[in-house]
Amino acid sequence: MMNFISKEPIDKGWSGDKKYRVTDENGTKYLLRISDIAQHDIKQSEFDMMKQVARLGVSMCQPVEFGTCDDGVYSIQSWIDGEDAEETIAAQSDAKQYAYGLEAGSILRKIHSIPAPAIQEDWQSRFGRKMDYKIRKYGECPIKYENGQAFIDYISENRHLLKNRPQTYQHGDYHIGNMMLGNDSKLYIIDFDRYDFGDPWEEFNRIVWCAQKSPLFASGMVDGYFDSDVPLEFWKLLALYISSNTLSSVYWAIPFGQEEVNTMLNQAKEVLTWYDNMRNPIPAWYLNSEKVHNPKGGRQ
Repeated sequence: MMNFISKEPIDKGWSGDKKYRVTDENGTKYLLRISDIAQHDIKQSEFDMMKQVARLGVSMCQPVEFGTCDDGVYSIQSWIDGEDAEETIAAQSDAKQYAYGLEAGSILRKIHSIPAPAIQEDWQSRFGRKMDYKIRKYGECPIKYENGQAFIDYISENRHLLKNRPQTYQHGDYHIGNMMLGNDSKLYIIDFDRYDFGDPWEEFNRIVWCAQKSPLFASGMVDGYFDSDVPLEFWKLLALYISSNTLSSVYWAIPFGQEEVNTMLNQAKEVLTWYDNMRNPIPAWYLNSEKVHNPKGGRQ
């Protein structure tokens, strides 16, 4: 491993990795992540996939070094000087919020240019099974959403949309909480440790978090991905993926305490409002580019 003269722990995030900001003798800062040695192969794959993404020119925490140490398996990534995007996006001008969203969408399209392995299971079978599991777990959950049945009904009526969907590499947790605004004013993507392969459009299922922080950012992200020509099929599939995700959120939250449960209950209520109780696949937060730039058509 590279030699470091300082090592400061980082407590943010949901990852099980131990994370540190480290500095070498030249004063260059890096992110050091350490995982259990049992995760060696998974972490090796994660690091290799990050190298593929970096070769696409994505602004991100660059993979620098990978190996094993006394504490387990480690990876060293470049350090990004800046601020968490989710904490600072609202302070940006409306035009800047939308522009950063465009950038996030454009970056995501690059990430999705990496194909999934040919051995991937058919998406309709794989995700259909996942939705069935979530519906069953929600049914067993002691806490229910007000009108949670709307999510289940939408899934039942639209699951045929999964047929023949392509599969690509996915960041796995792509939302504003895993982005930074660098001191150079660029948008950077971080935390690739939940990567997966699947329908590229499923990657938008966490846009709920973006829309809550900044509808303009979320709108820009969709427009940036599709060059402002968003197909209706995308919206229908996204509503399906968000319905599935929302169902599982409440029983996922229970072990983390009432505060987390309340967050998910409130989020479900907001989602149902956006989608008119799942009757309209285009969410109310979406402001297309015409509305963004037209003072009468959208917020300025």
